[in-house]
Amino acid sequence: MRAAFVPGPGRVEVGEFPAPVPRREGDVVVGMERASICGSDVHAVHHGFLKPEGVGRPGYPGHEGVGTVLESRSSAFAPGDRVLTVPVVGGCFAEQQLVSEHHLVPLPPDGDPARLLMAQQYGTTLFAMRLFAPAGPVATAAVVGAGSAGLFFLQQLRRLGAARVVVSDRSPARLAVARRLGADVTVLAPGESLVEAVHELTGGVGADLVVEAVGLDATRAEAVAAVRVQGTVGCFGFPERFGDAPFPTYAAYRKSARVLFASGAQGEPGLRAFRDAVEHVAAGRVEVDHCLGSDFPLEEVPEALEAARDLGRGAVKIGIDITGAAR
Repeated sequence: MRAAFVPGPGRVEVGEFPAPVPRREGDVVVGMERASICGSDVHAVHHGFLKPEGVGRPGYPGHEGVGTVLESRSSAFAPGDRVLTVPVVGGCFAEQQLVSEHHLVPLPPDGDPARLLMAQQYGTTLFAMRLFAPAGPVATAAVVGAGSAGLFFLQQLRRLGAARVVVSDRSPARLAVARRLGADVTVLAPGESLVEAVHELTGGVGADLVVEAVGLDATRAEAVAAVRVQGTVGCFGFPERFGDAPFPTYAAYRKSARVLFASGAQGEPGLRAFRDAVEHVAAGRVEVDHCLGSDFPLEEVPEALEAARDLGRGAVKIGIDITGAAR
């Protein structure tokens, strides 16, 4: 089979690998149809977060994928079943992927695979929002980052009844999508200030909830500065580095802020958030079309990761059409 792989930091190649074989109970081989690139994939390849077990692994670091079961040693999945794959150590940038039954979610047989694929990213934000959401009403919320995750958070905030939502990003194109999806105020960073926009909107009080979906030390500090006293800061963005990092502890302390970090949706019992995400996408309860339309073939995964690193070059999400031959 053909698969992309990472031979070392900052390098991505595509080559031939033996097709995987299910050897243990619960093993499933999935014929991959589509994959998409997550910000954490970019971090793994280009920003020092390469896992030792991922070096040379076919399909790594891709972990957002859809496909059809080819072989199975699982009683839960049979050949021909269509599935969303949510592996812990990714292998989605490949023609075939060996996945545990515990990291597969069944898909409706007649759904659009490109749209259903978005249930992976959306599912991680559902998982996070269940931690972040305050018990009471949300008068003002803010989202730092209008990538695919940030725009899913925006839609959830609207469903939760947030009266006003502010969204910031460095891409005018992404902010245009945010406005279409219901953002009341958009902030074009770095020239404009999210903190100033929130304080102007709230008379200096601050936001009830700020979701940080970028992953920089500076944007986490910005989220703390924008939140109100006894408000909530939800940290979703991938860390900037291993180990310790600067954080505005004194400012968060003075505000009695509730600061939460969310990760590990793949370990949730029953993959509840991903299953709910599939149901929402299939029923049209969440808009995903803004994530579609910027696809690369499998042979161009290195170029696709470069595009993702470059803020998607205007696209919200970069996809990989594994069964196709060209963009």
